[in-house]
Formats: sequence, C-alpha cells, structure tokens
Amino acid sequence: MSAPRKAVIVGAGPVGCLTAISLAKMGWAVEIYEGRPDMRLPTSKAAAQQRSINLAISARGITALQAIHPDASDRFLRAAIPMRGRMIHDLTGKQNSQPYDRNGQCINSIDRALLNEDLLEEALAVANIQVFFNHKVLSIDFDSQAMSVRDADAGKDIAVLFDFCVGADGSYSIVRRQLMRVVRMNYHQDYIPHEYLELRMPAGPSAHDGGEPTFLLDPNHLHIWPRHSFMLIALPNQDKTFTCTLFAPTAEFDRLSNPENVVDWFRTNFPDALPLIGEKALLRDFERNPRSPLISIKATPYHYKDRVLLLGDAAHSMVPFYGQGLNCGLEDVRVLDQLLHAQKVDPTFRPSKGAVDDRLAQALQEYTERRHEDLITICDLAMDNYTEMRHSVTTPTYLFRKALDNLLFSLTSQQVTPESFMPELIHDSFPTHWPTGWLPLYTMVTFRPDISYATVKRKARRQDELLNNVGWWSGALTVGITCMAIWRHLRK
Repeated sequence: MSAPRKAVIVGAGPVGCLTAISLAKMGWAVEIYEGRPDMRLPTSKAAAQQRSINLAISARGITALQAIHPDASDRFLRAAIPMRGRMIHDLTGKQNSQPYDRNGQCINSIDRALLNEDLLEEALAVANIQVFFNHKVLSIDFDSQAMSVRDADAGKDIAVLFDFCVGADGSYSIVRRQLMRVVRMNYHQDYIPHEYLELRMPAGPSAHDGGEPTFLLDPNHLHIWPRHSFMLIALPNQDKTFTCTLFAPTAEFDRLSNPENVVDWFRTNFPDALPLIGEKALLRDFERNPRSPLISIKATPYHYKDRVLLLGDAAHSMVPFYGQGLNCGLEDVRVLDQLLHAQKVDPTFRPSKGAVDDRLAQALQEYTERRHEDLITICDLAMDNYTEMRHSVTTPTYLFRKALDNLLFSLTSQQVTPESFMPELIHDSFPTHWPTGWLPLYTMVTFRPDISYATVKRKARRQDELLNNVGWWSGALTVGITCMAIWRHLRK
C-alpha cells in the first residue's frame, strides 16, 4: 500500500484542528504548525483570558462537528451553556427577554479556550496527526510545495515539504499573504471604527453555607445592554461567571482616560451591571486587558491548483455580531470534507513531479466557486447585526417586525431541527435549496444549517419585498378609503 501524502495545516485553532481530523480520517498524514506556544500551558491560558470573546456555537458549528467527529460533538456541548434568547437591559435596569426561536432552539455559550483545547486533544489522539508549537511559518513556495518555518525552541529555520497546505491561521494569515503572490486575489479589508474590551463578572455567593456559587444573572440568556452607538454583552460560563465584552467606538474608549471617567461612564450607561462586575474588578480589567480591533476581510479565490486552500478567518474574517465566525469556519470544514469525498480524492495518489492531482484541484476549485457568495453574505450580515444589537432591539419597529415574523413563521412553517437534516447534511452541503414557508432571518442563519448563507439572504430579501408591497397596498387602500370618506362628507 502506498504511503499517505502529507497535508500541512497552518494554525491550531478550532478550524485547523477540525480540518486535521477530517483529513486524517481520509488517510492523509497531517502536520499542524502553530506559531504560538501550546495553548494548554498555564502561561498561554493567562494570555488567552485577556482577549478572548466567548463563543456562541449554534447549529451550523454543531452540525459540522457531528459530521466530521460525531463522538466528540456531544461532549463539547456538555461544556456549553444553552442561551434561549437575548435579555435586554435598559438604562433603569429593567430586563426584557427576547427568545431566539419559537420552538425553543438555542445557541450555546462556550469558552473559546476550552473548545480549542478539547479539539486539539481530539486531534492529538489521532495517530496520523502531529502538532508543532512555536513553529512560525515564514514563507511558502506552493509550486515547489515547500515552506520555511522558524522553530523558536531550537532557534533555527527549517524546510517543510508538503503535498497539500491548508491556511487556518486567522485574520492576519501568512498563508493568505503567500497565496496572493501566485493568484490574482481580490481582497478587501475593513477595520470598523469600533473596538472591544473583555471584562469579567464574578460568580455570586452560594445560596447556603458550603454550597455552590451562583449566577448573578439568568444564565440561559445572552445579556445585552444596547446603548445605540455602543453596547455591553455578557455570556455565561460553567464556573458561574460571565464573560462580558464592551463594544464601543474608538473615540468613546479614548474618552475613558482615567479611573473616575470609567466608573462614572459605567454608572451612567450600565447602572445594573456595574455593581455586579464591581468597581475594582472593572478598573483592573480596563488596565490589564487590551483594547482589540474589529476587522472584516473578504477575499477570493481561496485556493491555488491542488496545493493550498484558505479556511476560517484566513478566508473570511468577520465582526462577531452574528455569532457566526466560529460556526462558519467549522462549516467550511464540513463543505471541504464533502467535496473531497465527492471527488474521490485519494490521499495516497502521488502525481508526477510538477503535475497536478486533478481530483484535488477540482475539489478546491468547486470550494471557491460554491463557497464565495456564502462567505461574502455572512460577512455583510454580521456587520448589519451590530446595528440591530446595539440599537434596533430597543425600537418599536424592530419589536413589531419580530412579532410579525414569528406570527407568519408559526402560520406557514413546520417545526424542524438540525437533527432532522443530519443524514442529508453528511453527504450534501446544503440540501434545502429554497425553504418553504416564512422564516425569520435569524432563524435561517442560526438554526438552519441545511440552508446556505446566500440562500438565506435571497429568501430574507424576498420576504422583505412581500412585506413592503403589503405595506404599500395597505397604505394606498387606507388613503383611498379616507379620501372617499372625506369626499362623501363634503357632498353632504
């Protein structure tokens, strides 16, 4: 039997680890190269706690885990906390629950580091996967299929040969930069004029002596303090704490220049959150934790011949306001897995020197062609959802539209769950090409992994057009009836 070909994956995040598991299960010899130290080390954990937004894993990400590695997906969810809706906090501290789904479906809060560590452990448990930490990729020659890597522990550069390379190395991807040298890549990058800062809300005291700590807020909601141009959110953790993230314009952050300003600003804008976080903890986090930028990246193509493919943030970094960054990245892996199987790519087939594996090249070409519209769409939707979260959720128009969406949804659509689609989703990326009935946009994005992002946007646009047309005709009818009544009154 021929020896397996080598796939190198740059980046040991969740997308890189799941890709490694997918390729290894097909028979590839897989090597993961990560420029940072082992994330399981105490020093790495301390650094991660300062700047990691909690993840909201939902149906698309869960479906990808189940399709690639079903044995582990249930275990991951046991470490997550279900959030069944948004809890909106107004300026007086009053709370208003907005369920995500009329059928009770939820998104799940999970610590980024815990998920990443668990996926890394799963990857390391596979015999044909190796992981190299403190190995920073410096350059890649895709035609000669070699990359130069800096081994920080040994203090030297090494050459790594490969048959197939996957760039899963995030927004500032070295693989993407190297790919730009060999393809005509359309590339668009935006830093939005907002930043984020992570804060921590501690666990509450136990209900009785010696008991377990408690949550200070309802743990089954994503808590949002919308303040029009900025917002605070809080997601629950297993240890009864909440990870809070403050999103605000850079200019707003700049005004918080001293401790008195910070405390006064929080007391004015988040009066119920301040005592829960605590003034000392708030100031400590403001001093210790970095302000981080928010970036949106769109690119195409994602591949070159049979040599390389970009996945996850390396291909489509998005702002975090739809909770789809992780879910989309994991879905990338599921789509790739299906295309490789559909093309019957053989991990032991070795084309002659300089030649191309036509099946692998075709799978990667199809990935770029099929996935591009979806990825552009979700990047745009994520940007749009920031306005909704920090402002629209408090407006009468939004609340009316949400109620109307749910009414039409209940009248025209049957209840479905991702589990009902799993047999099809294992073999078909998106089996539902045009869903029937009325479906709210959030429901399609978050709870329907059988519908591609591009189809979601087209259906949502069509539903908006129907509502607008109904509104126009209703308005015209109302005006007509009013005019007729006035005319009759004047005739008397």
